[in-house]
Amino acid sequence: MVNLIASHIVKPAKPIPTKVMFLSECDQRNPITHANSVHFYKPESPELLKDATEVLKDSLSEALVEFYPLAGRLYQKDGGRVELHCNSMGALLFEAQSELKIEDFGDFCPTPQIHALIPPIDYNNTPLHEVPLLLVQITRLACGGVSLGVAASHIIVDGQSWFHFFPEWAKIARGEKSDDQPFLDRTFFRQYEDDHPSSTAPKSQYSDFFPLPVLIGQSSSLEERKKSTICAMLKLSKDQIEQIKNKANYQDLMIHKTNNQSPFSRFVAVSAHIWKCLSKARMHNPDQETVLYVSVDFRNRLKPPLPGRYFGNAVLPVPARANVGDLQSRPLSYASSKIKEAIENVTDEYVRSYLVCMKNIPEVSSSRHFHTVGCP
Repeated sequence: MVNLIASHIVKPAKPIPTKVMFLSECDQRNPITHANSVHFYKPESPELLKDATEVLKDSLSEALVEFYPLAGRLYQKDGGRVELHCNSMGALLFEAQSELKIEDFGDFCPTPQIHALIPPIDYNNTPLHEVPLLLVQITRLACGGVSLGVAASHIIVDGQSWFHFFPEWAKIARGEKSDDQPFLDRTFFRQYEDDHPSSTAPKSQYSDFFPLPVLIGQSSSLEERKKSTICAMLKLSKDQIEQIKNKANYQDLMIHKTNNQSPFSRFVAVSAHIWKCLSKARMHNPDQETVLYVSVDFRNRLKPPLPGRYFGNAVLPVPARANVGDLQSRPLSYASSKIKEAIENVTDEYVRSYLVCMKNIPEVSSSRHFHTVGCP
């Protein structure tokens, strides 16, 4: 049981630029939801956390000076698109208490108890322009520890951007100087989208994105979309992961009789293993086409590359495709090669063409990808 005690609007500690910030097609295609995480802290002495709320509130205010897009708000536009108003409306911070201890959360699998530690967001009854882009919940636990639940708008940041902001906030909270400022200029994406003529964009490689395959015997995916989705945690040990990776690479070596190409990564091999298991568990027709999406960070794939400190979305969802029968009958290296090929296809030209393709979609809502993604 979690009781919310108080809430605070945390605004940037200093004046920040007031403007409408350009959002790229990569930003626009993300779901209008927040990406959540929960962090637990149990100090040697509860006294060390006595002033935790004030410290986090003050340091967040300082952090928002440099990372000011997180203090803004989104406004709806035509065609399902949104625009970012940098207006210093601020982040929302909750204080809460719980009778649970850290030990009560077990292995931290997603449960109602875990979700109660995440800041609440009422998407259905709150106008978009009133929804904070960053929410924080500090929950004091019965054991003397605290949990820090955070929710950041997926329209504004991707994973790499978030894990740029979070350590910088932590530095400020520790009394250190934040010296890794974000790169906030997104306008170069406009050049990508405008300078690449749509007539030359190889749209064939993007026709795979829309729509997704329909089950054999069905005319649409409507019934499948009505089904509930369960989030589960799959635990693999370090040794198990290495075994899966080594298996995929050994099979590939036996087939091609050469190791000239780069080996499959752990991400690729484990993703392929899960893809094969899911295809088997669903018991679909062997001729059924199935798609696995992986999210690829393209910061270093552009020419010239983006700054590593780029604060925004620089990720593409890339489809790997195969028939169920092939996934089940062929070795792990086959599924791994499909995923690896999809990732390697993300070049500078691919990204440019993708942006043009997305810009030409009049209604972007229908093309927003899933909330839950992973990134190699």
